[in-house]
Amino acid sequence: MDKLKVVFHINDPSRWQTALGNITNLLKDVGDDAAEVVVLTNGPSVTAYSDSALMEKIKELAQRGVRFRACRNSLKNLCSGGDVCINEENLPDFIEVVPAGITELVRLQSEGFAYVKP
Repeated sequence: MDKLKVVFHINDPSRWQTALGNITNLLKDVGDDAAEVVVLTNGPSVTAYSDSALMEKIKELAQRGVRFRACRNSLKNLCSGGDVCINEENLPDFIEVVPAGITELVRLQSEGFAYVKP
């Protein structure tokens, strides 16, 4: 059986817990090696990368093969007008920064990734 290819799209910070639960349940059901999971974050959801409690769970999932991607445009917008500023050079190695979240989302879907918006 081919690997399941799934992109979880998070653009609302309040959806992180649900998304992490969905991913954990998916991997529990099919196994870490049976799914290719990407978490794409854009908009205000990128603030999670400054939340130490969430980062522990994100790191655990990254160690299981889940890939996390953050929108560079959202990181820049956050620094230009928000209370939180996350410099992409300070992000852990397991978080990949992509130029534009929307472009990455379209690209992943064109590659056959199922879209999940928790």
